Amino acid sequence: MVTINYFAVIAATVACQAIGFAWYGPVFGKLWMKLSGITEKQIAEKKKKGMCLTFALSALSSLLMAYVLAHFVDYVGATTIGGALQLAFWIWLGFIATVALGSVLWEGKSWQLYGLNIAYYIVTLSVMASILAVWV
Repeated sequence: MVTINYFAVIAATVACQAIGFAWYGPVFGKLWMKLSGITEKQIAEKKKKGMCLTFALSALSSLLMAYVLAHFVDYVGATTIGGALQLAFWIWLGFIATVALGSVLWEGKSWQLYGLNIAYYIVTLSVMASILAVWV
């Protein structure tokens, strides 16, 4: 039986969304747009069409990620930040860094964009796993 702290799952979800907003907004937004080939005009058009569905799906995705990550935290018995960081690293290395490599190998995306995106995920997974591991 897995023990899930649903308040921690919600907190991890909020953290994921906040990190994503900062990472792909004020911190690395311009770089991400340049590396992705996205223009300001395209962003403006997307905003005109409405972002509600986009944000809702993003939040749902973050919630699902937090919920599944909570299972892994419980499975491995991570109850410290060190344990959470170790878990986040192995999940990132085995599932994120490897799967995201396809964007370079098959879609022709740049190594810089790959690096930016996988760096986001190691940061996000580390924060989320830490919240889930130490929340009492």
